[in-house]
Amino acid sequence: MSASHPLNQAVIAQALFDLRNGQLRRCKAMGFAEDDLDALKHPALVSVLANATVSWCTVSINRDVLLRLLKQGQDVEKEIATVDRMLRLGGSTEMVSRFYGLTHQEVALRREILGLPKRKGRHPVLDEQQDTELWKQWKSLTTTRGVELDDDASVLDTAMDLAESMSLPLSVVWATIKTWVDQGLG
Repeated sequence: MSASHPLNQAVIAQALFDLRNGQLRRCKAMGFAEDDLDALKHPALVSVLANATVSWCTVSINRDVLLRLLKQGQDVEKEIATVDRMLRLGGSTEMVSRFYGLTHQEVALRREILGLPKRKGRHPVLDEQQDTELWKQWKSLTTTRGVELDDDASVLDTAMDLAESMSLPLSVVWATIKTWVDQGLG
């Protein structure tokens, strides 16, 4: 004896669920007509449809929606990776909140998940040598990358790279760079 077709069973289960919840339009959007929906009121007819060995329905993929959902998933992964990188590099809670809208509690939880120590107070300011070296590297990177100084995301990427390469806290690098940009020195 042949097995029933799983797609038929899934469609019947969804249609019955939608009908029980008053979602008549969703059933019609799947392709059911009024007479079909009336038949679903009879358990014997539901059994015939659910246990049919031949598929009486097809699947259609909406590529635009599919691609948009996949992109959203990739964007979320990228956002999580960026937040984690910011925190590992010494980004402040205020920075993460400004860029990604996370609350202080969410940032604290992210820090805990990453196993980062709790911060106490502010990072020290740069000494003259660090400031000079940061300026040189900042000018070099912004020129080679063509960083738009009014694009905070681009400036942040550059600041993270500088913080990483110079072993400086991101929050200090960011504050210094933003001061230069605000003064028109970028």
